[in-house]
This record gives sequence, structure tokens and C-alpha cells, in this order.
Amino acid sequence: MSRNQDPAFWAAARKHLIRYGGSFDPAIIERAEGCFVFDADERPILDFTSGQMSALVGHSHPHIVATVQRQMGAVAHLFSGMLSRPVVDLAARLAALAPGLDRVMLLSTGAESNEAAIRMAKLVTGRHEIVAFSKSWHGMTGAASSATYSAGRKGYGPAMVGSLTIPAPNTFRPRFRHADGSLDWKTELDDAFGLIDSQSVGSLAAFIAEPILSSGGMLELPPGYLAALKEKCRERGMLLILDEAQTGIGRTGTMFAFQRDGVTPDILTLSKTIGAGLPLAAVMTTAEIEDIAHEKGYLFYTTHVSDPLPAAVGLAVLDIVEEEGLVARAGRLGSRLFEGLSQLKQRFDCVGDVRGRGLMLGVEIVNPDRSADHELGSRIAAEAFRRGLSMNIVKLPGMGGVFRIAPPLTISEEEIDLGLRIIAQSIEVASVSGARAPGIAAE
Repeated sequence: MSRNQDPAFWAAARKHLIRYGGSFDPAIIERAEGCFVFDADERPILDFTSGQMSALVGHSHPHIVATVQRQMGAVAHLFSGMLSRPVVDLAARLAALAPGLDRVMLLSTGAESNEAAIRMAKLVTGRHEIVAFSKSWHGMTGAASSATYSAGRKGYGPAMVGSLTIPAPNTFRPRFRHADGSLDWKTELDDAFGLIDSQSVGSLAAFIAEPILSSGGMLELPPGYLAALKEKCRERGMLLILDEAQTGIGRTGTMFAFQRDGVTPDILTLSKTIGAGLPLAAVMTTAEIEDIAHEKGYLFYTTHVSDPLPAAVGLAVLDIVEEEGLVARAGRLGSRLFEGLSQLKQRFDCVGDVRGRGLMLGVEIVNPDRSADHELGSRIAAEAFRRGLSMNIVKLPGMGGVFRIAPPLTISEEEIDLGLRIIAQSIEVASVSGARAPGIAAE
């Protein structure tokens, strides 16, 4: 019998764990190394989503392990009014990577960094309305959840006052089209802000956006969109907040996704990729905005603000990214992965679209009428897992059956090719099978 079928383990899981969405994979993960996690049978499972999109440099990277061991032996946590060298050093390193965003605050999670950014935007502008995309995901706390429209809005009571939304641009399913059928995002953006202007009570504070809407179905903002969005904000006295939780630190082939467009946000939030799997997040902004916020009494105390341990890990991540040339590698291997997935699109009718940038790609599974095929997508994911590949599929209502593929930037060409082979085999099997994978159902 497989060690993954340990009845005591699963009984305890069913009895004691709060179910927080989806279902658990039918395996007990014992360890992880590089681009693989290993289950109780020591079976290697290729991790095509970098854990929760966070293991940017792979699992158990020796430099990360050594950094944690060293920093734990020195100082891991401090009173929030105390500073350590890793905190100041990381702030300086990040500021050098994003010229103009010279002030940095280090926190723990993406939701927390977005809370801090929204709170700062409201204080600085003296306004309260926050606009986000209709398929956004910015976190599960207060203001962040109010700016999250892809899921989790029903049943929890009122959202924060002043929460507004516009449609997210979708090149695969455009709302406004040019004569050739392609997305007319300029008309769509004009129309969207016309609606915002009619809804606003005159207190527009900020727009918060992901350069690639991950949970929304891997929707990339088209070239030129970000510059036009910032201009819309400028015209209304709003700040532009970019949430680069998943796109930051090289994943898209540039250090930050916004750099492709030559547009610097007013506030930038980072998380996931900067911490190599440990809880680390950052808020970055201009000296001018930070000075105004400070003068107005900006307050965002948290238990783990400016903790030295995660800051030291963040420095190690930046060292690895630089020393191993991972930004350029993400672009190069991303092209290889995109080409391989595009070949699957030519081979299988159920692959409706391949999109994204660098090593952050989406594959949409569709019915013959090009509507989202959630059921087939789930079967493909289950079959892939049985064959040793972990892929994350967006199962949120209305988002489509979209695989989010974001392996560690340290992945090899051979591992990419292995993942592509497993995906192809899984599509072949799942297309003729209605079987469901075993798991601990969340329902």
C-alpha cells in the first residue's frame, strides 16, 4: 500500500483542518528540492507552480537554507521600532532595482502589503474610493478583499465603502473589438472609466492592478495599456498601485513586469517571489508620497514589520537571481515553454489559448464552442498529478479552466520538456476519461 494512503493522517486531516477552498491533493508531501516535491513514497512531483507561486529559486536552495540557519542563530525577530542590517540592506537593494521608488516597508504577506498600500493612498490623497479589475485578486483581508473581484465576495457582508471595478482586458474573449476581431482595449478602457466617473462620489484615491491577473485567468495587460491606465489615474488625481506579488523579481523576463512598459507606479507591492517561500512582502513608493504620508501620521504597525530573518532571505533571493542570471533565464526558458504549450494548442482542440510572459503562462481549456471546460481541466490536472506533475488550475466561477504555469526560474530545459510531455499525455487520457482523482473534498 502506498504510504500516501496513511489512514491516520487523512483521518486527522478531515477531523482537524479547516477547509479553505478547493480540495487537497491525494499525497503526503514529505520534502522538496529544486523543482520537485516528494511524497511519502519518495515519488518526485514536478512543481509547475513554484509552490504557491512563491518558490522563485526552487525548493531548498542551498543559499536560502544557509541564510535561514545563519540568521536564526543571530536574530530573527525584533520589536517593530528596532532596525537591523538585513532590513536596511534589502530596502536599499530593492530601491536600486526600481528607480524612483526609494522608500520601502517590509511586511509578511501580499494581502498585508496591499492593505498598507491602499491605506497609504487614502491618507495621501485624502480620498477613499479604490478601483480594481473585475477579475482581480489582491488578498483576503479588509481593503485587499474589497479590491478582489475574482472570488470570495458573497456571504461576507458589505465590502469596503468606495470599492469600484472595471472589466479586465481579455484578448481571448474581447468585449470591444477591432474590425479584425482583436481586442480594442483603448475603447474598452475609455468606456470603463466613463462608468467609473459616473459612479464615483468624487473621491477617487487609487487604482490597484496586477500586470498579469493570475487568479483571474492569467490575463496579461496588453502593451500600452499600463501607460494609458496611469494617464487615466493622473487625470483624476488618483495613485496607481501595482501588485506584483507573482510577476515581480524576474518572473516575466524583466525584474518587474511594469518595466516592459516603461511605466513606474506610484506604489508597488511585492510578496511571494521575494521570500522564496517564506512570508516576506514589501511596499515601495516615492520619497514624495512617503513624506506626505509620514507628515499625515501614516500608521501601519504589524507584529512582523521589519523582521530581520525574512529580510535576510530576501537579500539571498536577490543574490541568487543576480548570480544565476535568472531574469534573462526566465525570458529564454519562458519562450521555450510558450512554444511547447503552443504546439499543444495546435495538437489538441481543447487547448483554446496560451498566454502570458516569461515563466508565467496560462493555458485555457475549452469546449468545442470555446467556452471554458472546467470539468476537462480538472481531469487533466488530476491525471497530470498522477503522472508526477503539479499544475494549478483556476476553478473560480466565470474564470475559465485556466492552468497557471509558473515553475521556479531555476528550472532546466529537460524539466520543462518533461512537464510538456506529461501535459500532453494527461490531455490525451483525460479527453477520453471521465474519472476523477481521489482527494479530500472541500465541500
